[in-house]
Order: sequence, then C-alpha cells, then structure tokens
Amino acid sequence: MVKRPRTPPTNNLAMDYQTADSENLLKRPRPFGISEEMNNLPVNILPVTYPGQSHAHTLYSSEDLPKNVFSNLIQGSTVKSMDFHPVQQTLLLVGTNIGDIAIWEVGSQERLVSKNFKVWDLGACSMTLQASLASEYTAAVNRVIWSPDGALLGVAYSKPIVHICSYHGSNDLRNHLEIEAHVGNVSDLAFSQPNKQLYVITCGEDKTIKVWDAVTGNKQYTFEGHEAPVYSVCPHHKENVQFIFSTAIDGKIKAWLYDNMGSRVDYDAPGHSCTTMAYSADGTRLFSCGTNKEGESHIVEWNESEGAVKRTYHGLGKRSAAVVQFDTTRNRFLAAGDEFQIKFWDMDNVNLLTAINADGGLPASPCLRFNKEGILLAVSTNDNGIKILVNANGSRLLRSIENRALGCALDASRAASATVAKGPIIGTLGASSSTTGTSIGIADRSAPMTAIVGLNGESRTLPDVKPRVADEFEKSKIWKLTEMNEPSQLRSLRLPDSLMPIRVVRMIYTNSGGAILALTDNAVHKLWKWQKNERNLTGKATSALPPQLWQPSSGILMTNDIRETNQEDAVSCFALSKNDSYVMSASGGKISLFNMMTFKTMTTFMAPPPAATFLAFHPQDNNVIAMGMDDCSIQIFNVRVDQVKTKLRGHQKRVTGLAFSNVLNVLVSSGADAQLFVWRMDGWEKQASKFLHIPSGHVPNPLGQTRVQFHQDQIHVLAVHGTHIAIYEAPKLECLKQWIPRESSGSITDAVYSCDSQSIYASFEDASVCILTSSTLQLSCRINPSAYLPSNPSARVYPVVVAAHPSEPDQFALGLSDGGVHVLELPEEGKWGSSPTLKNGAGPTISSTAGSDQQPS
Repeated sequence: MVKRPRTPPTNNLAMDYQTADSENLLKRPRPFGISEEMNNLPVNILPVTYPGQSHAHTLYSSEDLPKNVFSNLIQGSTVKSMDFHPVQQTLLLVGTNIGDIAIWEVGSQERLVSKNFKVWDLGACSMTLQASLASEYTAAVNRVIWSPDGALLGVAYSKPIVHICSYHGSNDLRNHLEIEAHVGNVSDLAFSQPNKQLYVITCGEDKTIKVWDAVTGNKQYTFEGHEAPVYSVCPHHKENVQFIFSTAIDGKIKAWLYDNMGSRVDYDAPGHSCTTMAYSADGTRLFSCGTNKEGESHIVEWNESEGAVKRTYHGLGKRSAAVVQFDTTRNRFLAAGDEFQIKFWDMDNVNLLTAINADGGLPASPCLRFNKEGILLAVSTNDNGIKILVNANGSRLLRSIENRALGCALDASRAASATVAKGPIIGTLGASSSTTGTSIGIADRSAPMTAIVGLNGESRTLPDVKPRVADEFEKSKIWKLTEMNEPSQLRSLRLPDSLMPIRVVRMIYTNSGGAILALTDNAVHKLWKWQKNERNLTGKATSALPPQLWQPSSGILMTNDIRETNQEDAVSCFALSKNDSYVMSASGGKISLFNMMTFKTMTTFMAPPPAATFLAFHPQDNNVIAMGMDDCSIQIFNVRVDQVKTKLRGHQKRVTGLAFSNVLNVLVSSGADAQLFVWRMDGWEKQASKFLHIPSGHVPNPLGQTRVQFHQDQIHVLAVHGTHIAIYEAPKLECLKQWIPRESSGSITDAVYSCDSQSIYASFEDASVCILTSSTLQLSCRINPSAYLPSNPSARVYPVVVAAHPSEPDQFALGLSDGGVHVLELPEEGKWGSSPTLKNGAGPTISSTAGSDQQPS
C-alpha cells in the first residue's frame, strides 16, 4: 500500500552522486565470511582502503567537542530518535515513544512543527494492519531522518507504516507518502541516491530490507537473507559502488548491491550484538556500536575490505538495559550514550577520551545526535526533554540566532509603538474603540506582572500565572488579523441532509478523517461519509465534494434512549472508539453502544439518575470509559464487566469535560462550576485543582459547558469557557495564558485545537469564528458569518460545536443551531492570517502576557 504524493516537494530531490557500474568494479580478494559461491560473482562490494591512506586530523582537539549545556527543550514524551537538518543545521527533527514527531529550532528553542501518529489513509491499509490498529492505534517512532538535501523527512514506526513528509521551511510540513513497508515493526529507515535517484530504504521485523522510490513510493528492491528481524540499515557509496549494510538482532551484518543477487558479505557483530553502523563524515571509515542480550556493549572500527574489526574502543558498560546509541563527528570523534553519560573517543585511540553527564538528568542509555559541523550535540533526558550541548562555535551560532530574533522583535515593537501612538491604547492605558478593515497590526507587550486584558481595557494580575522560562523579557511581535467577510475568501460546504434539521449539540470527525458524526438535540446521530473516487483519491473529508448522509440498508437511525428523561435539562455526549467501529452515546438517558457500520444498538447501560454528561475512552483500554455525571461525580466504568470501578468527587456542579494524557498519566476534568481537576490514572487520586479566572463583570453561567482538551504534547491543556479561553500546564494547572473576546461577539460556544495543535478554532454566539495561534493566543483570523452563511438566514443561526479534522490542520467543521453542518477550509496555498516572520525560523512561544481580541486601528 502506497499513498501517492499529495503535494510534490519544491526542493530538488536529486543530488549529484556517482553512479554504480557493476561492469567496471574491481575483483578483489574475498572478504572474511563470504561464501565461495558469492566469491564467484563478478563484484566485490567494498573497495580496499590502503595502508598508506591518511586519517590525519590535526585541526581539532577535545576542546572542540560540544560539552556545555546551552538549553533544555521540553518535548513532552520520551525521545527515541533525532536528526539535525543537513542544511539548516539548527533545526532538529525528533521522534518519540508515543509516535510524535517534532521539528525544533534549537537557537530560539521554538517547536516549529508537532505531529502525532495518525494513519493517513486507513482504508488503503491491509486487513492485517487495520486489525492491528483496531486493537492498538498507538505507535512508537523507531527512527526519524532527513533526506540528503533536507527536502524530505522519513519516519519509521513500531507498526508496518513509514511516513515520508516534505518540508517547506518554518512550520510547513506536508504529507508526502504513506507506505505499508513491512509485516510487523519497521525498525529503521534511511535515504540513498544511487544513479541520481532518491530512494527510501527500510528494514523490519519480517527479516527483509526494502528499497522504495522516494517520489512515487513504488517498491524497487526486496532483499532477503537475514534469519532474524533486521534492526538497522546503513547505505553508502565508495568509488562507483553503491551498497547497503544491514544488521539483524542476531548480530549478523550483511551488505547488498542495488540488484537482486543476494547479500555480498556476511559479518558477525562483536558479541553478536544488536548493532548500528555509521561512516565518518568523509565516508572513509566505518564504525559500529551495539549491545547484546547480556547487556554487553561494543563500539568498533571495521576494516571493510577484510571484513574484520580494526579497533575495539574501551569504556562502554557491561550491563546496558537498552541498545547503546552512538554518532560520529568531524572525521575525528565518536560519542555514545551509556551509563547515564555521554562518552567520547578519538577515532585513533581505543581509550576513552572523556565522559560527561551534561549536568545530570540523562537516562541510562540516552539518545544523541551531532549536527553536521559537530558544534551542536542533542541528547535525550529523563524528563522527556532534550539538552542541546555546544562548543564555543556552537554557542556563538545559537547566541546569534537569539540576538537576531530579539532584534527583529524589537524592530517590530518600535513599529507597533508608532502605530499604537496614533490610535486607541489597549491594556491598562485605556479603552479601545472597535476596529474596521481587513488587516490590522497589534503588538503583544510585556509588563512587570501578568495582565489579563479585556475589551474594556481593564487589567488584573494573575498570581499563579507561570512566568516565561526561556526569555528574560517579553519579545514583542507584530501580528496581522485577517477578516474574512466574503465566501470567496475560503472554501466552505454545507453538508447535504435529508433528515429533519435539528440543532447539532455534539460533533466529531472520525479518526480516519473520512466522515463526520453529529448528534442532534432529538438524540439522533447523523453520519456523513466521503467516498474515495477519482476526484477524491484519499476518501477524506473535503469541502470540494459533498459527502453522503450514510444510512445502513435497514434504514434504522442511531437514536439514544430518551424515555423518562426531561429533554430540556438533558445533556448530550458521545465518544468514538479509536478504530471508528463503535460509538458510546447518551442524551440524558441510558448510555448506548452503537455499531457504526450497522447502526445497531449493541447494549445500553447506566440508567439515570445520575445521567452522563461527558464520555471519554481510557487511552490504554477501550473497555474502560470515564463518565462525567450530572451529580458532579466522575465514574470510571469497565464495560466488559459492567461495573463502576471507582467514583471521583470534587466538582460542585455537573462535569462538562474530560481529557486524558498518556504522557502525564492523568485525567483532567472540567465542570459547570468553572473548576479544573487533575486525577492520577494509576490510583485515581486528586492531584490538583484550580478555579478558572472568570473576567470581572462576567457572571458564570450555572449551566456553562466548560471544555478541556490536551495539546498534542499532552502537557498543555486548552480550557474553554463561555467568557474566555485559557492554556494551563498540567499536572499543576499553572495558567500560562488567557484570551478574552470582544463583548460584541457574545459568548464562546465551543473551541478546539487544530490537529497539529498549532491553531485554535473558536465559535461564537454572533456566528463568527475566530482562529488563534495556540502558542500565543494571538487572534490571527476572524471569519464573519457572511463568509459561510446565507446572506438572509430565516432565523438567528450560530455554531454550537466545532470539530477539527484529524489530519488536515486547516480544515474544521461547524455544527449549527439550525441543524446544519458546514466544513470550512482555507483556499489553496492560503493561511489563516499571518504571523511574524523571524529569522532562522524562530516563532512565538507561550508567554505569560494575556492575549486580547482587541485590535488598534
């Protein structure tokens, strides 16, 4: 299964490498371990390195090693693999144990891109993979890597899936190829360019190595011969010979040409260890590092032409619990993560050169990676972070990036000051008038204490708001607000509906992204499905084509049990299983479990009182659900045994929101009492609680629907209240930022993160939709009702709920008070407003200064 490129990368994917020509290869003595049959082939894969060749490198000393901690990046989950960009050498690609990938600008300490694991086209997967995903949708990242020119990046998962994305700078990362590469896990991934053709090389649990065209995704070669799962691949070229080393978990090392003639060499890794291989930067020296089942680790240099170990380096531990990772730099040094340290060797000396603990906090076998110049070193930490280590040159480079970003911000601040001086003053200096126009500048300004700024200009401090960690003072930035008033400014589609139009109260995209499920006020579910065809090759939701309002052949509707319930007081809620196969739902009565294919009711349970007001599946067990109730409790219910395991009490009014974090192992709840609670999942003890900061002059709605949702990093929490939006940091619930809309918009009816957590889509009673940048809560775009609703609606219509597409960051759906559902998307190559462009890709971070809907004219 291969998904075709959706957006061809603009970068040149070809590099001018020498081509392999097997007819002109020299015949050389048989390397150690090659069979007589293989020796009869007219090739020898590895050119001889002659004794007279020099490895002189007198330009560098151990003082050139990056050993000083410059910064700490908070990734949020355990780092499994990293790779610096080959051209923009301060960009760091990261993959984690929960399937997240991120791109960091380490100079400004900004996370430019964040994506979680998501199968792009579930319908194109094999039935075996679909079954595997149904039982466990999560996956770990085994490897992340950039292509040679940095135009593409590859991700290998602990599933049969490989993702290839095209990177277009800053936060612009686009899906390119999805390949079902192996049976079982994909252990490793690499790029190579034989014959000027860019290939992706994968290996996996099925004991094979496969080569794929990086542009089309077509499979080119399959190499078989290992007797155990293949652990790593290392493509390389020497003279005109292009080849691939592969290693298996049984300690066997093989090498392959780009043909179908089998393995050319057969080595044993020292200690029969599970090993990885890497060349020096100039491609002349081959090294490997690995760990065997007994925990013994070996780092060696190979004599390629003899197939024998040339040097064994001393200093690795004998009791490693994981495979030791290593890297090379400057044609001079080796580094390995071992025994809670980073250990360094000179390539020409078998004795340990030095070891550092990077100020502590490293895991037993940390992941590490040098940048191309060897002046930066990234190393994983115990607290789900990354330390950036530098030498003198690296420190100067990163400081210069900080200074350029700061200089740009200060210039922006001066420009903003000049603009603001001519118009209304915001914040504590006075009230502002309303604004007009479609593109308006606003500066985000710092103050000695945190202020929440409302439209009326009032300001008050937040004593528990977390101060900014990375900066000494607030960097002001210019932001542009885009107003959308015309249908031509965006793409929108009202979904066809042959059923009675009833107010939509709950709505969600399916996890596959190919359908929208809505629950209406009369307890009926509606399911719209997009068909896969020539006009929609992915079968995913789009505003370009109308979907089908789907019903099974039986014609039955998915309808909740509402007998003996007062519908005026009823609260509707539902939760969708990870594999989209069933939905748990209630509308004030019993909870129903529906089959999404047949619409049949599989079971009902939990008759009120109390009635369920919010449902959420446990992230690690689909048979366990958390149920918020109208009696202020949260019940942890096991569906398999039909039993309430525990009840959580703390809220003073009904529970209106629940969100799980796998990273922190907590459940966050919100209620109509405007309170947030954090509960530990391992024992369900209350860990923290916090009242929302209701803006003065606003009286909380006793029936208010406070919502919570975790950011993609599963640490930051979006809290949505009718009066404001806020970002909290779990588990302590420290308020990082708060945004108060203009009063003329009315109450906030709903808000959600985009699928990449970079934006927040918020809907209002006046039918407008605001799009905020999540890291700063800056308003970047306002969509007015005239842009998507009929010019003369027969009645007052507004969005009740918002849902974000699971894999398209710029698509969301609105469920309306008149029963309509609208899908909204950006026009081609458009953006929801514009943000400040800082040098070196630096962007905004969460700060302690409150956002504001108010705009100076």
